[in-house]
Amino acid sequence: MTLLNKRLGLIATLALLPGLAQAHPGHDVSGLAAGITHPLMGMDHLLAMVAVGLCGAKLGGAARWLLPLLFVSVMLVGGALAMAGVHLPGVELGIVGSVIVLGALLVVAQRGQTAPVALLVAGFSLFHGYAHGAEMPASAGALSYALGFALATAVLHAAGLFGGLWLQERKAARVVMGSLGALISLAGVGMAVGM
Repeated sequence: MTLLNKRLGLIATLALLPGLAQAHPGHDVSGLAAGITHPLMGMDHLLAMVAVGLCGAKLGGAARWLLPLLFVSVMLVGGALAMAGVHLPGVELGIVGSVIVLGALLVVAQRGQTAPVALLVAGFSLFHGYAHGAEMPASAGALSYALGFALATAVLHAAGLFGGLWLQERKAARVVMGSLGALISLAGVGMAVGM
């Protein structure tokens, strides 16, 4: 089994975990399902979360696990703030800004710049988490909903990370990674114009 096949198997396993969790009685299926689908349904969330994984692959070393872990952790704090009724201004602007900046980082960030990238990732993830928490359905249990959006986010990060690692093994990796970053940033600019 090649390394790529192992990685794809891991991604598939992570994607199936929420379904397994729903198979056991006593869980709030609607909360878990709603949490899982929320990050997948918005292009802004999807692009930013995949970009975090791609950034981890580009920066290498500790960034491969640090950026996704930091994003999910701070995102859960943002979700809890929203569920607690705390007001956070500029959420939509922060989310669109994350798409623009994270895409740009794929163009300009270099190895050894993990700390500044991690600070940006942490800041942006607060906005994403707040949006997830603020849009929690009334019928959803907070814990199952948070577990759902955390799992979906982790899968998106893994997709970006493993895709980025796969790209790193190719001759045109730098050009392709930069092109992906530029496209993500441009999509963010389009979202900003449409606000």
